[in-house]
Amino acid sequence: MDRDTFAHSTKFFRDYSGPPRGASCQPHEHVDYIEKPEIFTYADFFKDYLIPNDPCVFSAKFTEGWGSRRKWVTPDGKPNFDYLLRTFGEAVVPVANCDVKEYNSNPKEHLKLKEYISYWKEHIKKSYRSPRGCLYLKDWHLHRAFPEQDVYTTPIYFSSDWLNEYWDAVAVDDYRFVYMGPKGSWTPFHADVFRSYSWSANICGKKKWLVFPPGQEEYLRDRHGHLPFDITAPDLKKSNLYPRYAQSSPPVEIIQEAGEIVFIPSGWHHQVYNLEDTISINHNWVNGCNVAIMWSFLQDELAAVQREIREWKDGMEDWHTQCQVLMKSYTGIDYKEFYNLLKIIAENRIFVLEHHHSEEDASKHSYRAAISALGMLHAVFDLKRTAKVLTSLNANEEFKKLKPESLSPPPQALLHRLKAAIDTALL
Repeated sequence: MDRDTFAHSTKFFRDYSGPPRGASCQPHEHVDYIEKPEIFTYADFFKDYLIPNDPCVFSAKFTEGWGSRRKWVTPDGKPNFDYLLRTFGEAVVPVANCDVKEYNSNPKEHLKLKEYISYWKEHIKKSYRSPRGCLYLKDWHLHRAFPEQDVYTTPIYFSSDWLNEYWDAVAVDDYRFVYMGPKGSWTPFHADVFRSYSWSANICGKKKWLVFPPGQEEYLRDRHGHLPFDITAPDLKKSNLYPRYAQSSPPVEIIQEAGEIVFIPSGWHHQVYNLEDTISINHNWVNGCNVAIMWSFLQDELAAVQREIREWKDGMEDWHTQCQVLMKSYTGIDYKEFYNLLKIIAENRIFVLEHHHSEEDASKHSYRAAISALGMLHAVFDLKRTAKVLTSLNANEEFKKLKPESLSPPPQALLHRLKAAIDTALL
């Protein structure tokens, strides 16, 4: 991060006092297309897309060196089933049935990849029809299962990735996925986990995205306040079922070709279709620009849980703790784990600032090396954003009920340490 970008971001977050960024976004008519890697810098992306929370599309030139684009695709641009079978055929993968609605998603089963590819080939032969329905391989943690494979390299624009930095540190989970599906497979209407960013790269095939700026989804709720499963369903036009639909703006439509990357900002709801047999790679990620949006989302989720079980508040021992347990089961994280995420992010950046003359120390830890590569001012920016959210978390009444002083280190001590690191770095 250069000094101009640091100054720009510092001023933006200092001056901004409205709702979480994007909450009042106006409808968009188009999405910017980034053509040339050689003239598009990290600072360009940071200032023009991350901070304003706007989507964009990167051309296929940004992925042309990836191993998956060479090996996973046939000369005519189709999925290379033979290579995938040889390399990953015995892997067990999650598969959703796009023809079945279960609550507000598709039910999943687990198959070996070789079984799924057998189904896919047969599905193609039968003109994309099958008694088993339209099956879509989704959310496969391939990077975690096959870290040695030459599949892709995360573009530098997306390298400040707090979600995967944290979950790699605790060795529990990750938010890196592979999707594979036939023409006609699709993903229902949703916003991404924790209101994170996402980037999605097509290895082969073509997708259609229907995306809505934050706030537009409120016009799509039904009379009970629920969001639709499918925003193209005819029922949305029935005012007795969806009373505010007529006030909504049309979605932004993105056609994503092979090799291209789509950047979806925080809180942008979307629905996605595979227009051809398609393979894609997707990361969900959070950084200093949207961690406050994640924190706002978690507060809303806890409030929703508390409303659901408020009738048991007086009779349930340790009701507040139980609310945290339920929130974690729904969203994948609770307040204490969110604190741990902030702690890992802060400690890695403090280490980099304190050891910035020692490339060897940083290189032993991949995320610290990535932080160093983005520059010392980026580490300071990250600490400033961490301090802002940690201050809010520490003052939160629900967090106080969880005995945060028992955490290691206590939040107040961590806050003092990271503020001292910021002051020292800016001397």
